[in-house]
Amino acid sequence: MESFSEIKKIQKNLTDKKYSCTELTQQYLDAIAQKNGSLNAYTCVTAETALAAAKKTDEKIAAGGMLAPIEGVPMTLKANISTKGIDTDCCSKILQGYRPVYDAAVWELLQKQGAVLLGKCNMDEFAMGSSCETSCYGGAKNPHDLSKVAGGSSGGAASAVAGELAAYGIGSDTGGSIRQPASFCGIVGLKPTYGAVSRYGLIAYASSFDQIGPLTTSVEDAALLFDILSQKDARDSTSVGAQHLAVPALQQSLKGRKIGIAAEYFTGLREEVQAALDKAGKVCEKLGAQLVPMSIPEIQYALPVYYILACAEASSNLSRYDGIRYGMKAEHYTGVNDMIERTRSAGFGSEVKHRILLGTYVLSAGYYDAYYKKAQLLRRKIRRAFVAAFEQCDVLLAPTVPMTAFPLGFTGKDAVETYQTDICTVPVNIAGLPAVSVPCGTDASGMPVGMQLIGNTGREDLVLNAAYQYEMATRAES
Repeated sequence: MESFSEIKKIQKNLTDKKYSCTELTQQYLDAIAQKNGSLNAYTCVTAETALAAAKKTDEKIAAGGMLAPIEGVPMTLKANISTKGIDTDCCSKILQGYRPVYDAAVWELLQKQGAVLLGKCNMDEFAMGSSCETSCYGGAKNPHDLSKVAGGSSGGAASAVAGELAAYGIGSDTGGSIRQPASFCGIVGLKPTYGAVSRYGLIAYASSFDQIGPLTTSVEDAALLFDILSQKDARDSTSVGAQHLAVPALQQSLKGRKIGIAAEYFTGLREEVQAALDKAGKVCEKLGAQLVPMSIPEIQYALPVYYILACAEASSNLSRYDGIRYGMKAEHYTGVNDMIERTRSAGFGSEVKHRILLGTYVLSAGYYDAYYKKAQLLRRKIRRAFVAAFEQCDVLLAPTVPMTAFPLGFTGKDAVETYQTDICTVPVNIAGLPAVSVPCGTDASGMPVGMQLIGNTGREDLVLNAAYQYEMATRAES
């Protein structure tokens, strides 16, 4: 069976000595120099770090050593993942110039594997946004059409991978921030089960929702990276690691598997998105899966629940940016309170301010019971609804986003509709479930459509196998 793994292809070429790792890395760095001006995918390029790692790989190959599963493969990290001595500014003015004194757990694991870091990627400021346009550097653009957004908040990583400026990227997903840009850019994006991948060193937006995951060109690469990154970490109290390995499960047939189709996910879709998903469902049936119509009415509460709880957590998490300990500090002030006010007013962008204000409001004494407490109760209800759904099926099939990538500047015109692009992705984060977005077609203008496959807690193996079987069937046809 043909492999669509970019990681395996690169490693085979390295070991066959078609090119050296240094030559490959330089090719990627040259491509970034040529194309990043238009794509705006990278905010920081780490050429020295990349070439030093490439040299080590070349030395290992020359000595006849076996490469680790992702060794020597050039990649990128989202700008909210801590890298010692390398800019990690969350694309916010308030953190510009901040260089952490420690590495995130995921970057530690990748370095042990010999990963080649090309740079840090653009994102919505503090991961708050659905288009990448809230970045203080301006948004990353979609490689399929430079007049369209790459999606958010991991838009830079998705743009880099789709634009062939990195073999894979590592992003974070709070309400769809890996899957939505993966859908818009026509690549694979995996949001693992909450706790499967350590959040140590991930700069927090909403701690009970955030999860780190890969953006890749194939399902096989996503599975490979998941197995590497899903290690239990004592430094993250919510970390449990993987319950099942993904790569060994990729060759399983879909015969007899039940794929749930929840009606609530299919309301308000653009016609072309609906058509692509209908076609994808038929492919799954041809592969032997049974489509099971069902209803999960609790999904209708997901968007308000997400925005209330995530913003409440953000208002707490972002209180540390006060100009005293690190990051930007106002130059002129009359006292401590004035300095904090001026620093935060100048340092945070408008979307971050909106979410901090909303979060502070719902946590305030007069509104806590009416909003925050009620949202927590509904969160529990949504979790229970998913538990019941997975008693009827193995995985759920849903759209990733109700539409394809929208034009640049659309966010400023219709904030409510922009928030609604998260409607199909946020339920997964509320319930802490694994989900993958895989390309399943295009609209009339050639923009990609993403299909989302959702699994029960810890069942990345089932989700990725279903995505892999679909990918194999459809890529073989094309």
